[in-house]
Amino acid sequence: MKKTNKKKIEEFIRVDHAGERGAIKIYEGQLLALNTVCKDEKLKETIKTMKLHEKEHLDFFEQEIKKRNINPTKFLPLWDLLGIGLGFGSTLLGKKAAMLCTASVEEVIDEHYQNQIDQISNDEKKLKEKIIKFREDELNHKDIAYQEGATKNGIYSVLDKVIKVGSKVAISISEKV
Repeated sequence: MKKTNKKKIEEFIRVDHAGERGAIKIYEGQLLALNTVCKDEKLKETIKTMKLHEKEHLDFFEQEIKKRNINPTKFLPLWDLLGIGLGFGSTLLGKKAAMLCTASVEEVIDEHYQNQIDQISNDEKKLKEKIIKFREDELNHKDIAYQEGATKNGIYSVLDKVIKVGSKVAISISEKV
């Protein structure tokens, strides 16, 4: 049986921990905007539900970080600030932008998690099963975002590209540092 490279697993857990925490921070920024500037109770409930899923994901990766003695990315404080800013700012732009923020991030995470799933051997069965489940949750969030009005039409295409590039950069950095 082929074993998954230990260093690779550590990178996966480090980056997934950072990503799930980042997702929570984006939702916290969105909720901050919805509680202070943009009142939309239905959108607030949708975001709270998605945030709960991200909390389940984060809890799992926090346990894995502790259990395996993996250092989290040194960039967590910066990612926290950027996540809150992205969530708050996208929500100030309106519901379509807020939901596009979710859709864009989830499209990057879909590809990211699928790449990990393809690399993890059966020696890491529990980790692989969790990532498969979490990917399904993220795809559900993407679907919800489009149902709630996310769009890439017009100027929103620029926002989509900026969010995706930023997410990919954060992933690359968090895997290594």
